[in-house]
Amino acid sequence: MGIIDLDRSDPDFLKDVARQPGGEMIQACFTCRSCVAGCPISAVNKEFSPAKIIRMAIYGLKDEVLRSDFVWLCATCYTCQERCPQGVNITEFMTLLKNMAIKEGFAPAGIRAQLKLVTNDGRIYPIDDFDNKKRTKAGLPVLPTACKEIEKLFHKQTVAE
Repeated sequence: MGIIDLDRSDPDFLKDVARQPGGEMIQACFTCRSCVAGCPISAVNKEFSPAKIIRMAIYGLKDEVLRSDFVWLCATCYTCQERCPQGVNITEFMTLLKNMAIKEGFAPAGIRAQLKLVTNDGRIYPIDDFDNKKRTKAGLPVLPTACKEIEKLFHKQTVAE
């Protein structure tokens, strides 16, 4: 981690994070880096460090955390969380940061495209009649081309908000 400009710090960011599921234990992190040592993503990408992300959140670097691409690199494998001696729910913390980034409009283009597909079609890869013809030819059952349940789910969520 380089020089941290605390003038860019949002003092409420840590409070916001700590109030939400996944962020409750974040201040218990004492930067032992057990999470980094076991992380398969850190093993292949030295820029990805759960300990660094936690520290940035504790320092209130909201924009740097939520606008960055590195929170999206988390594989959600729970290795970091299982190794944490402080019981920090790191995987849930990373999911929380991803959700906060989406709410703030900072999700990468690929994630926004996937969100749109799931919201509209109920799945990332839409099934069409051509796909079903190929499935039938291969002896596989026909799949529904629309997911009406997802419309109900998102409609109910929109109404509830």
